[in-house]
Amino acid sequence: MSDDFELLIIGAGPAGLAAARAYRQLRRDGEVAIVGDEHRMPYERPPLTKELLRGEIGFDQLAIEEEDWLIEQRVQLISGRAVTLDTGEHTVRLSGGRQLSYETCLLATGAEPNRLPIPGADHPRVRIVRTADHVRELLVRLNGGARVTVIGSGFIGCEIAASLRMRGHPVQLVSDETAPNAARLGDEAAAIIRDWLRDDGVSLHLGAPVDRIEPGAGAAAVIAGERRIEADVIVMASGVSPRSELAAQAGLELDDGAIGVDASMRTARDGLLAAGDVCKAHNLTAGRALRVEHWGDALSQGEIAGATAAGSDVRWDSVPGFWSTIGTRTLKYAAWGDGFEQTSLRRHHDGGFTGWYGTGGRLVGVLTHDADEDYERGSERIALGARWTW
Repeated sequence: MSDDFELLIIGAGPAGLAAARAYRQLRRDGEVAIVGDEHRMPYERPPLTKELLRGEIGFDQLAIEEEDWLIEQRVQLISGRAVTLDTGEHTVRLSGGRQLSYETCLLATGAEPNRLPIPGADHPRVRIVRTADHVRELLVRLNGGARVTVIGSGFIGCEIAASLRMRGHPVQLVSDETAPNAARLGDEAAAIIRDWLRDDGVSLHLGAPVDRIEPGAGAAAVIAGERRIEADVIVMASGVSPRSELAAQAGLELDDGAIGVDASMRTARDGLLAAGDVCKAHNLTAGRALRVEHWGDALSQGEIAGATAAGSDVRWDSVPGFWSTIGTRTLKYAAWGDGFEQTSLRRHHDGGFTGWYGTGGRLVGVLTHDADEDYERGSERIALGARWTW
């Protein structure tokens, strides 16, 4: 088996798989490999906090492609962890000592969940959710009516809280935000999400940061201000950070922890690309670099990286966007993602709503629930730089 590759992909997530697909669509020759440290086929991540956690699908239903795809597309899947990158010699060394050489290397290493820098963050009752194994470990602890406390009111925290309530667990959500996603979506939209969670039976403790986690009555306790919240299981959903250690080791300059790339996913080093959650990429339409943490954009950036490696001239120019399902309700959001100055939320007669976001006299974001036409129209208008008229 060759250890020399035309395209060597570090990371078996959506960006890595999309890159291999795109490369093979354009070039049938050349050796391609994906290096992954989870010892499984690349798989869907969005169901982890929803269908998989709720028990509606099994772990065997997560794979994006069957193993036969590797043979058909002549792509090697190498289990291992990359520990050294030499951009001068074009080599990558794995933890077991194996050395791989490349013509083009793509860093698609994703992001790692943050643990709050507080006493007790490493308590054995504290879990995180980012991988299939994380969900498997969490499910083992969810015996009977285990009480769960979720720390964090971003989309992942809200999804986990709602899913665990659907499983029948008592769930409490703790956040320093006054309403879920208030910083990202504004007060009106955040209030709607807050009401959804309350309607689903999630107990909310908002407006106070978590100070520490300490032993409790047969379990653990989350201390937030004057509040003491007992739990059998604590899920920390406090954001993610780029897994950029390999790039840092190779001497690349990072931008807020992320790898800077141009619109074709090229880094400042010859033969080195980056895509997905680990990178901060220039978007042609936005006219600036953006860092996004969305599944769909990781796929798009991976596809661009694969096409770039194959010699095509493709650029990232789409408006970032994603869907989030909280319980039985789905939000769709498209935005440049770097803030807004004005917002306008309109409720529809069928229970849906549309939120519009503006900056500098231009439309920069749209949020919808049961308003798909507004989502599609809004995404197009954002890309066109439409004027803010609300």
